[in-house]
Amino acid sequence: MDIALLIARLILGLGLAAHGAQKLFGWYGGYGTKGTGQYMVSLGWSAGVPVAVLAGVGEFVGGWLTVLGLGGPAGPALVIVVMVVAMATVHMSNGFFASKNGVELPLMVTAGMLTLAFTGPGAFSVDARIGALWLNVPDVAWRAVGAAVAVALIMVLLRRKPLAA
Repeated sequence: MDIALLIARLILGLGLAAHGAQKLFGWYGGYGTKGTGQYMVSLGWSAGVPVAVLAGVGEFVGGWLTVLGLGGPAGPALVIVVMVVAMATVHMSNGFFASKNGVELPLMVTAGMLTLAFTGPGAFSVDARIGALWLNVPDVAWRAVGAAVAVALIMVLLRRKPLAA
């Protein structure tokens, strides 16, 4: 089980950290904060660059916390915020499948992060090494995931009507 959790943390966490690096730094073919900020404006946020930074930080920091198994469900919760916002603002209207830019991929990332939030990072984690596995209990996971969904809904409500394509 601990090896499976480590593998899941590495795949999900590194993938999301890289995705966040695209938004924040323009690495791996990304657009950086300016280009991503312009996209955020097209989605309906007037402050595109700050929203791009928030999304990038959620993915980058959340991904690295997940990789390290540090901070209990905090890493997965940060990623869940970004995925819920992405599903609600970009993907939901396109159906399910990723080939049509639907919710498939962010929904699967969310499912993986929910799993890690509630199982904890396992024995091969910083939390286990420093004796912080007390963070990895259902009560803390419910609070972190609940806060993530609440923040995501607030972010969605802060948008004005998206610009016409």
